[in-house]
Amino acid sequence: MKTLLKLNVILTMFLAGATAHAQQPKPVTGTAASASTAPSQTQKNIEAYLRNLYAFAPEVKLIVGPLKESPVEGVFETDIDVTMGENKQAAKFYVSKDGRYLFRGELSDMTKDPLAENLAQIRTSDAPSLGDPKAPVTIVEYSDFQCPVCRSLHDTLRGILPNYGGKVRVIFKDFPLEQLHPWARTAAIAARCAYQQKPEAFWKMYDLIYDNQEVISAENAWTKMTDYAAQSGLDPEALKGCMAGPEAAAAVNASHANGEKLEVNSTPTVFVNGRRMVGADPHLLEQFINYELAKLKAATLAEKK
Repeated sequence: MKTLLKLNVILTMFLAGATAHAQQPKPVTGTAASASTAPSQTQKNIEAYLRNLYAFAPEVKLIVGPLKESPVEGVFETDIDVTMGENKQAAKFYVSKDGRYLFRGELSDMTKDPLAENLAQIRTSDAPSLGDPKAPVTIVEYSDFQCPVCRSLHDTLRGILPNYGGKVRVIFKDFPLEQLHPWARTAAIAARCAYQQKPEAFWKMYDLIYDNQEVISAENAWTKMTDYAAQSGLDPEALKGCMAGPEAAAAVNASHANGEKLEVNSTPTVFVNGRRMVGADPHLLEQFINYELAKLKAATLAEKK
């Protein structure tokens, strides 16, 4: 998937990171670390440790965020941002309150339904959708129109959706990665304007943008978008006016913010009935869909008994 190219090469181990044994720091007490705006000694120790472990050169900007209470007693959490040039990646880390142990991973509260929590955070009320609203499986796609792997997901969906006879609905959410993709936001705004002008035309624009991704550039994006609008049965001049206005841009921003709340940080990120999938693996996508349909079938049979 198209996350952070050159930076990703450097950050592969950093982002995958297992448990790390940090340098011996001064202990962190109480919640003072989260209350102070100045970096604590533990934050400084974490930065120094990671720079040494991953050989981050001085030009690599590494920011260790404030230490915050985590759901686990005795453990703080912190957001760490790493930037190289225009490329940026963020990762959540955890550190023991004595400042000794640093580890990367996900905390899962097994008393809660993670899929329900995801579904509660996804905002779909003003998003383009394709398929029956009552379909038993809903795919929510957070995508970037310039992302090559998003194009692969587009092709995958086009290939497998007919196999499910209307049992799958797709909802599109904008998540342009502007630091990587210079025309992604322009395309997102254009597609949003298409949706606002004629909702069903969005999916024609969606196809045209992904099918012609290789010929679109930052220099010709506006022209291409108006051409695709005309091919989609839209008013190109109205589309231009919409693209220059604030409404569509605000909708794209809101979609992106919604993705960030769900900790989307690469594209495409897909939620199948709330179950997260990153990338465009057709086998995994079908596995998720088939699992949901089988679960529904089993529940229906159980009700009949």
